[in-house]
Order: sequence, then structure tokens, then C-alpha cells
Amino acid sequence: MKSVIQIFCVGLLIYLMCFHSTAQAEIKIGIAGPLSGNSINAGEQQEIGALKAIEDLNEQGGLLGEEIVPISIDDACDARRAKAVAQQLVSEGVILVIGHVCSGCSLAASKIYEEAGIIMISPASSNPKVTDEGGPNVFRVFGRDDQQGTVAGDYLANHFGNKNIAILHDGDAYGKGLAEITKRQLNRRGVTEVLFKQYAANQHDYLKIIDKLVEKEADVIYIGGYEADVGIILRQAKNVRPNIRLFSGDGLMAPGFLLYAGDSGAGSYFTSGPDMRINPEAADVVDGIRYDHTFEPEGYTLYSYAAIQAWAQAVQQARSLDQEAVIKALQEGSFNTVLGTISFDDKGDVTGISSFVVYVYDEEGYTIAD
Repeated sequence: MKSVIQIFCVGLLIYLMCFHSTAQAEIKIGIAGPLSGNSINAGEQQEIGALKAIEDLNEQGGLLGEEIVPISIDDACDARRAKAVAQQLVSEGVILVIGHVCSGCSLAASKIYEEAGIIMISPASSNPKVTDEGGPNVFRVFGRDDQQGTVAGDYLANHFGNKNIAILHDGDAYGKGLAEITKRQLNRRGVTEVLFKQYAANQHDYLKIIDKLVEKEADVIYIGGYEADVGIILRQAKNVRPNIRLFSGDGLMAPGFLLYAGDSGAGSYFTSGPDMRINPEAADVVDGIRYDHTFEPEGYTLYSYAAIQAWAQAVQQARSLDQEAVIKALQEGSFNTVLGTISFDDKGDVTGISSFVVYVYDEEGYTIAD
């Protein structure tokens, strides 16, 4: 899979570079996300969605007569590295950044973009602080964790309220924030967790955490974190508690989860945004990515594509690349995208699409849970 993705991305980049070689002017767009490390699947989804959107725009003649050139940089889902990535993109002269994926990275980078007058649209960062504390340049086309955690807490209370529920998180802005919101909603529903504990991310051995789960006789674990850690923890937990169930967040909408969890992944629940592959508005884009480039456009792929669609339409409405004019158009307009017709509220959060959905894994993939 990775080699296919690399071939696709390299091919698109070569195409885009060749296409703009005859252009008189160019617009630079940054794509910032994890292209290495444990969150690489999410980063690749974001990158491919953005590159496909840029390819399609350039095939239509570009934007305001100018060709669009992508600059994709790996932040490895690391907040300190994200700052360096942001500074590099500023020096490259980008006027838009699609990203970041990881909430901690978006929080770290957004102020740098604001100071430089660069618009940032995240297709994945869900921590509420991204837009609550972000400047007028910050937007996102994905939902918020105060929505996601509420959906998770309600589902846990409704289906597992009589079980011993343990809540774990990785201490990251995304994982910790989501776990805290889920805990709060669970408690509001009258259910008290038997354990709330942080684990160290990016480990291969979680036996100390597993011992705590055994000690508390946990029947269900809710984990705020990314797919690699979650998959490893689940696999090791099932070695000693075979019937334990997993619930997690949108970080699990990635093929990497089952690679880490193995057979233990079947029966696991997670929340994420609606699967936009079924949208009629997305049909041509889905076919183009799926059949022409042999990549399945799940997860954040179409959200990333939509982020560029919304921005491009805002530019067209403003009839200008002036950032203040484009920000005003984003704040006031509505945009036809692969997600459907969307707008942004006063904070920069997306409106017009459904909230989070609960999914469950089986041996072949995931479906909407009952």
C-alpha cells in the first residue's frame, strides 16, 4: 500500500510541476501533516486529497489565471516539528496551508500562520482549541471533539453503562482532550469510569497499563490516542482479558489500526465524521482517486479535497488572492464541495454537515454501528 501511495503522490507532484512550468504566475499551497511515524496513514489521506484537488483545479485552468503549486512537508505529528514546518512554509511563500492533521500541531503552527497572514484550513484537527483560540485565518472542515466526545459518552452510557469502563489517553492535545470530554459526558449520564489514566505514546510494551486494566477488571476501554498505540494496547489487553471491548476516536479511521491490532481489532468501536465517499457530490472524485490512483479515499481524504474547494471558491468570490478578502469570503459564503454545501461559523468551524457517527470494525473493515 505504501509504495502505491508513494507512486501516486510522486506522479501527482511531477504532473503539477510540469503543468506549472509554462505558467506565468503561480500560487503556492502548503500541505502539512504526518508523512512518517505512527500517524502516517492520516497524513497520506490528507496529502492525497489535497493533491487531487490541486490537480483538478489546474486541469480547469488554475485559479484566477494562475497555476497552483503544492509544497508538502512532513510534521511527523510532532508539535515542535510543526512549528519548524510552519516557518518553512512561510519562507516558501505559501498563501494557504491544508493541515495540520494532529491537533497539537495545528495549535502550535496556527499562530505562525496568523502572524504571516496565511490561511490555515485543517481537514482533521478536532480539538476545540484549534478554532476557539485560533485567529481569523483558522478554519476547519472536520468536527470538534466536544461534539465527538459527547457522541462517544452517550454511546458508552447507552450500550456499556453497566460495564466497568476504563479511560486512557496519550497526553496529546487530541487524545487527552477527547478522553476528558468523553469522560465528562459519561459522568453526566451517571456512569463513573473505573480508571482514568495517561500512557506514554509510541511504545511497544504497555504491560503496566494492561496490569491496571486487569486490576480494575475493565470490560471496556476508551482510548484517546492514535491508531498505532490504540491497536497495540488493545492487542496486549486481549491477551489477558479476551473479552475486553475497545472504543476510540476518529484516529482509528485508518487502515493502520488493523495492522497494529491484528485479529483483536474486530468488534472495536470508534467515532468519526460521516463517510463522505457515499455523497453523490463526491462520486467523480472518489472514482478518480480509487480507480486512477488505486487509493481508497477514506478518512480525511475527501475532507482535505473539500478544504481546497472551499478556499478556491472563496478566492473566486473575492476575485482576489488578498488574504483579508478571502477570509471575509470564507466567513460569509457557502461552498459546494464533495462534503455537500458547507459554510463556516464565527470561529471558523464547519457548518452544514452531520456530526460524528459511531462505527464498528469487523475482519474486513468498518461499518456504522447499531
